[in-house]
Amino acid sequence: STYVAGLLDKIAPDGRIHTWFRQTETRTGRISSTEPNMQNIPVRTEEGAQIRRAFVCRSSDYTLVDADYSQIELRLMAHFCQDANLLEAFAEGVDVHSATAARIYGIPVSEVTPEQRRVAKTANFGIMYGISAFGLAQRLRISRREAQQIIDDYFTSFPSIKAYIDNTIAQVGTTGYAVTLLGRRRFLPAIFSTNGNLRAFAQRNAVNAPIQGTAADIIKLAMVRVDARMKKAGLRSRMVLQIHDELLFDAVPDEVEGLCRIIKEEMEHVLPQLDVPLTVECNYGKNWLQAH
Repeated sequence: STYVAGLLDKIAPDGRIHTWFRQTETRTGRISSTEPNMQNIPVRTEEGAQIRRAFVCRSSDYTLVDADYSQIELRLMAHFCQDANLLEAFAEGVDVHSATAARIYGIPVSEVTPEQRRVAKTANFGIMYGISAFGLAQRLRISRREAQQIIDDYFTSFPSIKAYIDNTIAQVGTTGYAVTLLGRRRFLPAIFSTNGNLRAFAQRNAVNAPIQGTAADIIKLAMVRVDARMKKAGLRSRMVLQIHDELLFDAVPDEVEGLCRIIKEEMEHVLPQLDVPLTVECNYGKNWLQAH
């Protein structure tokens, strides 16, 4: 009822779904999709996979190309906090979650178990955004004491991340706003609130905003530059959808190789001042599930 019924209701007379993209709806600066929201269709569940399989290219003569930034927010965190180990892991193409697990547990990367990698992955995405021991315990289904120990070990292993978080909160606590790498500001007046919950929420956003905001700036720049390259090359393929860090193209099959080359060149080099490489995975198929 949440996805299928709502999507069926939005099919236009031409047999396609046309979403609205809005640039000023989200506080992070990300483009939002409404009527219907194409950005909240699940991908990790079997139901979500079936729904994505239903999205196909315009005809049998076309194919879908999907381009997705790999771990862009973690890469931006590495740039912002300048942690030598994270920078090295991304520069060398090492699996960053396994590298994190090795640091936390004090073992070689080769000895990291799948469970330890899962814990490290959850920690990577949660701790940098101020997740509490209670929140981490819920996600990992462990005790709060164990979760707090993981957080403590994480910050011991990555002191530069802890320093970045503390310094960012202190800076926003002075100026009242967070800034993306490209200079866009997000004002957070609640950071001055006497209400502890409101202030804590603003502090989490203070850490989150530069990272998510820069990711939003990057994908928008990439969209503009990819589109310009496609027009210059005279391609008949078209960019049709943006989902956070992912772009989807309705592509002519004999243009796929050249299109993927353009996509990777523009998306990966859109912000040359970054100290970490941006990597893009580009795949294609007859439906959205195959392409992703």
